Amino acid sequence: MNWLNDLLQNDPDPTETREWVESLKAVIDNEGATRAHQLLENMVELTRRAGAHLPFAPTTEYINTIPAHLEAKSPGDAALEWRIRSIIRWNALAMVVRANRKPGDLGGHIASFASAATLYDVGFNHFWRAPSDDHPGDLLYIQGHSSPGIYARSFLEGRLNESQLDNFRMEVDGRGISSYPHPWLMPDYWQTPTVSMGLGPIAAIYQARNWKYLEGRGLMPKTDRKVWCFLGDGETDEPESLGAISVAGREGLDNLVFVINCNLQRLDGPVRGNGKIIQELEGSFRGAGWNVLKVVWGSYWDPLLARDTSGMLKKLMMETVDGEYQNCKAFGGKYTRDNFFGKYPETAALVANMSDDDIWRLNRGGHDPHKVYAAYDAAMKTTGQPTVILAKTVKGYGMGAAGEALNPTHQTKKLDDEAVRIFRDRFNIPVTDAQLADGAVPFYHPGDKSPEIEYLHERRKALGGFLPQRRRKSTQTLEAPKLEVFDRLLKSSGDREISTTMAFVQSLSIVLRDKQVGPRCVPIVADEARTFGMEGMFRQLGIYAPQGQKYKPVDRDQLMYYREDAAGQVLEEGITECGAFSSWMAAATSYSTNDLPMLPFYIYYSMFGFQRIGDSAWQAADMRARGFLLGATAGRTTLNGEGLQHEDGHSHLLAGAIPNCRAYDPTFAFEVAVILQHGMQRMLEEQRDEYYYITLMNENYAHPDMPEGAADGIIKGMYLLQGNGKPKKSELRVQLLGSGTILREAIAAAELLDKDFGVTADIWSCPSFTELRRDGFDAERWNRLNPEAKTPRKAYVTELLEGRQGPAIAATDYVRAFADQIRAFVPMHYTVLGTDGFGRSDTRANLRRHFEVDRFHIAHAAIAALAAEGKMTGKDVARAIKQYKIDSEKPNPVTV
Repeated sequence: MNWLNDLLQNDPDPTETREWVESLKAVIDNEGATRAHQLLENMVELTRRAGAHLPFAPTTEYINTIPAHLEAKSPGDAALEWRIRSIIRWNALAMVVRANRKPGDLGGHIASFASAATLYDVGFNHFWRAPSDDHPGDLLYIQGHSSPGIYARSFLEGRLNESQLDNFRMEVDGRGISSYPHPWLMPDYWQTPTVSMGLGPIAAIYQARNWKYLEGRGLMPKTDRKVWCFLGDGETDEPESLGAISVAGREGLDNLVFVINCNLQRLDGPVRGNGKIIQELEGSFRGAGWNVLKVVWGSYWDPLLARDTSGMLKKLMMETVDGEYQNCKAFGGKYTRDNFFGKYPETAALVANMSDDDIWRLNRGGHDPHKVYAAYDAAMKTTGQPTVILAKTVKGYGMGAAGEALNPTHQTKKLDDEAVRIFRDRFNIPVTDAQLADGAVPFYHPGDKSPEIEYLHERRKALGGFLPQRRRKSTQTLEAPKLEVFDRLLKSSGDREISTTMAFVQSLSIVLRDKQVGPRCVPIVADEARTFGMEGMFRQLGIYAPQGQKYKPVDRDQLMYYREDAAGQVLEEGITECGAFSSWMAAATSYSTNDLPMLPFYIYYSMFGFQRIGDSAWQAADMRARGFLLGATAGRTTLNGEGLQHEDGHSHLLAGAIPNCRAYDPTFAFEVAVILQHGMQRMLEEQRDEYYYITLMNENYAHPDMPEGAADGIIKGMYLLQGNGKPKKSELRVQLLGSGTILREAIAAAELLDKDFGVTADIWSCPSFTELRRDGFDAERWNRLNPEAKTPRKAYVTELLEGRQGPAIAATDYVRAFADQIRAFVPMHYTVLGTDGFGRSDTRANLRRHFEVDRFHIAHAAIAALAAEGKMTGKDVARAIKQYKIDSEKPNPVTV
């Protein structure tokens, strides 16, 4: 206890302190550390109550959390597992090196998996269960840059062949495998996409929470399955990586394990060269209520730590910054002796009898399968808390002078022949120099009957089968409600005025009453249920809260009071768009992860959807999500009074870029109902891997009956809402197109044109310019590739408008590019009006006048288009400007 002597040097009563310490040590020796901890906590509480300020220490010593004598012992064959791990390392390296010795600069990563190989190996061999009759299976969020190592294991298992490995990152012709975990590209293999860094961790948290939600609602039995999420220490700088860890701590998600590969390096250099990332992360996670397990040092350090009676080695470990630890691994044993151990006589003495090679072999915890096993075992047994394992590793482990612990190692994709031979020798791979001649780097497989492969198969069989694996379709098929059940929304609202938001809420209420689909609905709001008129669901369905409601809500005496329930159906997520979307994504992929189709509805301010969390929207597409996103208060002029950053003029452009996102901008209640019913049929009955984005507005107005036969056109994106029969040759006629609330301005413009100028208008509702564009490009491509076809294909827009008289004018509440998407397929002069520019606060009428999309500007645009065709004159255009009080000197709204 020499360390105690140092502490007592400035102690006012060293004798008393020594007695307290010796008493505590006696408790530890006789009753264990848990009892000692209990006594200390009681003393701390007593001291605080007496008025003393005792600051919380967020970190512990820079050593392993689990002492060596308390480590669970792995039952595996350590020698055989090292052999398997070495072969996997070799094939992962060979895959990337071979790819980058081909023309084309395919890229790839060696160093990340090199540092994490042991972390994955132990999990695959002993902990991660595949879906089987006996277990629903664990879910893996694999760090994307480690994908070569996962493929290399699957190669040994016989799941991937050599040709696939040799076509790593060469997917276009269907023979290769994807760069990173992409369920869209490998739908039977990868479970979760993770390579937009930071998105994997937050998605994993809400996935684990979704399992608790499904268990709480009685839709899924309680099991010990876990979500395992792997990320790098550099990745924790992403706000999404740590932004939701308090959710996991607060809700006690003991079905969640984070494994953070702390190799101390990000892409360009140290993560915290002047600090200690493991300590920083420990403080963050402990403060958020997580069980933190540090795996800092490997077994070779245990004798040194046991002999550290002075405490100077632990002191040195705490003092040394990560940049210096990186140097120690990069520059070898002599450097470490002189610059690390040599700082204090006591630590220098600890290694005096060790050679420089012995010092260099002092391993980090993340490379020691025994230490990793102990941590995983403890994580599996932890209850009431999520667990994070902070595993210290070396980036580029095994790459030697070609990249081990060097700053450029993340970008290392090409190794010279000598570096390949050194790697081969270090991991004892039976590949000869002759096999490496002329730059060859062969894959190695020891044979299906070899001890390595038999052991590997035996371990996976014990754990239920191979991982990763993904379920493409659920064994359950839910029947969507028929369109007839939405009958009252398909009919005129009469004098009653409602918004499309309320039309959606009414539609959702109908769906919730469906015996099959209703229980599978997951209504999700960030923190705006009352804004969207959904507060009635609080009492009806309850808000999910794992511990129920421990208080009487202030509005308990009201009809729609705030009711929390452990079996609640509504997810009220708080002010977190990314969190709410992650929650939606977990429900939207439940058909795959749980064989339990769910139907999530996430409603939010549209401006805070694709713009703010567009990367997550692509993640959902990759993950083959199925569900509805409702962009409420959409459009740049319908949300009057809110201002620039709330008014959405472009979400449909962002949504339209995602191939399996089907986006609609309905105007009327019947359009909302038709789109919802169609989406449910596609996603639940047909099990199509697509999701729907529907924009909704908060403007109230009367809704008409659905025109006969309009349903098909609604889904295709366009139908004739009002037409005046076959035009006369001498008749002035225009085609007015619109969507959302601006369609109503087009209807009003038609009345102005008829009354003031004798111009007849056909009015087209276009719920989806995005679907129209996709259809048009499909037809265009088909014609280009089938030049000898007898009957060329026509775009749906062309079919509808061909033969119609007059120019076409489109107006929407979005930027011009939205409606302009179909210009190539409109067979007449085409004018587009939109809301380009910055949003601002005002009344709807003033905003529409400002952006030049109101009825007057639409009517004026129609007159101008007719004049451009020679059917009217400049005088008519000037009269329209004067009559409709259009300010021709007003600055362009795009620039003001």
